[in-house]
Amino acid sequence: MSISVELTAEQEQVLQDVARQLGVSVNTLATAAVRDLLQQATADFSQVAERVLDKNRELYRRLA
Repeated sequence: MSISVELTAEQEQVLQDVARQLGVSVNTLATAAVRDLLQQATADFSQVAERVLDKNRELYRRLA
């Protein structure tokens, strides 16, 4: 999948600076950032769902 993202000039400069510091391309850095964000969102959702299930486990058992 390919996406396009609009950045301000300042954001673009920061992205370029960070990519240069890490020794990677801007595209590689942006791709890694999006992947990390998606993975974190999935992990956060899983943690919240597990907490809700744990909290309500007895209620669910009684309703079953």
